[in-house]
Amino acid sequence: MTRMRSLLFVPGDSERKLAKSEGIPADVLILDLEDSVASANKEQARGLVCEYLAQRDQSSSTQVWVRMNSIGHGEAGADLAAVMPARPDGIMLPKTRSPNDVELLGRHIGTYEAEHEIKVGSTRILPVATETPQSLFTLGEYAQCGKRLAALTWGAEDLSAALGAISCRDDQGNWTEPYRLVRSLCLFAAHAAEVEAIDTLFADFRDNEGLERSCAEARRDGFSGKLAIHPGQVEVINRAFTPSAEELHKARRIVELFEAHPEAGTLSLDGVMVDLPHLVQARKTLSQAEGE
Repeated sequence: MTRMRSLLFVPGDSERKLAKSEGIPADVLILDLEDSVASANKEQARGLVCEYLAQRDQSSSTQVWVRMNSIGHGEAGADLAAVMPARPDGIMLPKTRSPNDVELLGRHIGTYEAEHEIKVGSTRILPVATETPQSLFTLGEYAQCGKRLAALTWGAEDLSAALGAISCRDDQGNWTEPYRLVRSLCLFAAHAAEVEAIDTLFADFRDNEGLERSCAEARRDGFSGKLAIHPGQVEVINRAFTPSAEELHKARRIVELFEAHPEAGTLSLDGVMVDLPHLVQARKTLSQAEGE
């Protein structure tokens, strides 16, 4: 399993920010051709992104993905035609309307893979699965997308705009009810499809304490990573989504206990009952630590 704890957006039209991204310990860099790039700069951004992909350090453990424009956007075809020969590790698809968009993108990617002698199926897809109202009604169908699907993530701002909402947060800065629902549905959809669940970004990049709380809540609920918009957020996110030594020790003890009693469904550890769901969680904790 390849780690996807921290996924850092890098504007595709900024030579300075692209250069600065090298060496940042993000698990995934997402070179952005969508929201952070003005229409007049799209072509220039594609050139810079392709240049970055061609020159990147192939020995680095950091994956390099590209956020293209949405499947119905006029720039989408040019995005794929430009970046696929440069072999990104994956494509983030914004404003996904349904799993059908992912399947359509997968077919286009497969054509480019075959044309450029890239291993077919190796380019993964990460949909932003909640940015349109209609997208919420097919979240349970992402399992049909097959092995290209790497994860699901969610976003509130585009959805909020589509709904005409005044705000997606209350006076205390917490998500309002519609967006708490969206967050939960994305989490369930990712696990139903057996892929990573990636939490949305934390917008105030100067508030590390707030980011830590947001990460802790996300990990508590079952998310395995988080989007980042600033390099300073990456280490906080990585730390939050990496099991602690104490968690690993307990997980190993649970696994060893069940291995010693393979017929048991319920056991006692330090006077506390543990059962098969605890074993499942323990194995997941260990796999998160080993996921290089």
